[in-house]
Amino acid sequence: MYNGKIVLCGANSYEEKYYLNPDFEQLPDHVKDELKIMCVLYVHDVGGILTLVYEESGELCFEVTSAEGDPMFDEIGSALKIKELQREKAELLESLQLYYRVFFLGEDPEGTKEGET
Repeated sequence: MYNGKIVLCGANSYEEKYYLNPDFEQLPDHVKDELKIMCVLYVHDVGGILTLVYEESGELCFEVTSAEGDPMFDEIGSALKIKELQREKAELLESLQLYYRVFFLGEDPEGTKEGET
């Protein structure tokens, strides 16, 4: 059903906007709220654009971009903040990866795809 990278959500400090992919609207409200808070606080702290993206493998990755020559973007702070989020939100991020693998890639919770033996 899905090929390539799929955006879960993102926040943009330049336009002061948050985006949640409509395909993930069925996530529990507390998860959607936590994602929004995490992304918005990230761009508020370091600037730029943060996007949470699923790779083809189902891995959830942080992608960061900034406007060329943006003096407000903190590149070092960005890397540190991502490491902090990966540590503090590890359980949430792992749950989102499992959710994607099961409901979007058709894997069973043990990690094999449906129909495989």
